[in-house]
Amino acid sequence: MSDQKKEIFEGVAQRLKIEGFNVVNRDETRPWGGFFVIDEEQAQQFANVYFEGLNVDDLKISGKLSPKILIVAPNTRLSWQYHHRRAEIWRVVNGTVGVITSDTDDQGEVKQLTPGQSIKLKQGERHRLIGLDDWGIVSEIWQHTDPASPSDESDIVRVQDDFGR
Repeated sequence: MSDQKKEIFEGVAQRLKIEGFNVVNRDETRPWGGFFVIDEEQAQQFANVYFEGLNVDDLKISGKLSPKILIVAPNTRLSWQYHHRRAEIWRVVNGTVGVITSDTDDQGEVKQLTPGQSIKLKQGERHRLIGLDDWGIVSEIWQHTDPASPSDESDIVRVQDDFGR
């Protein structure tokens, strides 16, 4: 792992600790960067800090929310994907990132999002997060849509992937 990637992850880990978040999972092994998963019991606190106090009750579809922090390396793309059991909301924390969305498998144009900007992704909507010139840090909340079968990392349908997954 590069020193820069290590530094970015340590900085985010430190920030989350200072903010009082309980990190339940940390993955630095993704080819595009990685993520931190925050305790679901802290969803409202996470929304207060990273989504300007958005009321989590307004976000709940099936009663369960999963907060995460995504870290995207420069000049990398997550897979062109969608999900069967979740919608998502993203808000840029640091850096400028690219986002592509579509209701079909055809990728549209890249939209740039800067710190403070957010986007809501519907269940089934195709989407791709892209690291541009610098490291991007994005807060994310999964909105689970199936109470009997909450979404997880296996709920990813990859339409296209730069890493052959």
